[in-house]
Amino acid sequence: MPPVRPTGPRLTPKGEATRRRIVEGAAAQIRAGGAAATTLDDIRARTSTSKSQIFHYFPGGKEELLLAVAAREAELVLEDQEPHLGDLGTWQAWQDWRDAVLRRYEQQGVTCPLGVLMTELGPSTPAAQALTARLLDQWQAALRRGVRRMQDSGEMDGGLDADRTAAALLAAVQGGVTILMSTGRVTHLEAALDSTLGLLRATAPGAPLREV
Repeated sequence: MPPVRPTGPRLTPKGEATRRRIVEGAAAQIRAGGAAATTLDDIRARTSTSKSQIFHYFPGGKEELLLAVAAREAELVLEDQEPHLGDLGTWQAWQDWRDAVLRRYEQQGVTCPLGVLMTELGPSTPAAQALTARLLDQWQAALRRGVRRMQDSGEMDGGLDADRTAAALLAAVQGGVTILMSTGRVTHLEAALDSTLGLLRATAPGAPLREV
């Protein structure tokens, strides 16, 4: 996912590095103390930067910085699924992707850094909505490419609508994650992934009939 960039002049490599250090420091501070409790002074102290530097890279202040941190957290959602998400050309690759998704959310537990940031920003604000939509669109596009690769190789039913299938897979993940965040249980996410992938595999051309 392309990171959120300032609308001003293009940054130099040194400026990019400073901006990245501020974003990463802010993310660490938010994980430690929460988004609501984190102040610009906290971030300044953690990153060894001045307030003028922070406002140079984030003229909109804390809200703009939180949006940049949220964008980085969204990138991590996809990065943590690699290299499997970008290479869904075999059933083993899909199984490896499933394992990576479970591992990521099992380690995350009930607190989602991205969800916390979105709550602080206001999920109904245009910037937050756009960021969420971009994450889901990129995730769905990667799954869609994987479905089409499997269809092209004859490993998945060619009659399936690839985009709707990818949307269903993404909905299965997000539903399981929502329950995990409410209960601390990963079993629903595991069941959603296993059942969805099992159904896709069972309907592949030449696949034996079996219970899924």
